Amino acid sequence: MFDSKIAIVLRDDLAAWQALNVTAFLTGGLVGQSPEIIGEPYRDRPGNTYNPLVVQPIIILSASSELLSNVHRRALNRGIVASVYIEEMFSTGHDDANRSVFAKFAPEDAKVVGIALRAEKKITDKITKGARMHG
Repeated sequence: MFDSKIAIVLRDDLAAWQALNVTAFLTGGLVGQSPEIIGEPYRDRPGNTYNPLVVQPIIILSASSELLSNVHRRALNRGIVASVYIEEMFSTGHDDANRSVFAKFAPEDAKVVGIALRAEKKITDKITKGARMHG
């Protein structure tokens, strides 16, 4: 049904609150990059309106720190613009501080804890190869 695939890969040693927090931030980045993935508002029978949701499934995967670095590198090598969350961002309190700490690292030394991407299905599968369903 969809030509693209959305995947979020989380480091496999995150606490539950960290995994949920990172997933929320990364999803926001994907929506900012591709607003067309947002559907129409929801309405219940009495007519209450609710926010629209992402129109296609999002696969949540987990990976070791080493594999997550490989996923990051693969995305960069293919020119895929991804949402990335690094470990140091857990200690910041707002977006400006996040960007400031993020800018201190290069792909080879960033401690990536989560990455989200949307690309053609085959490309997404190649980039995330080795990651397993989160659970």
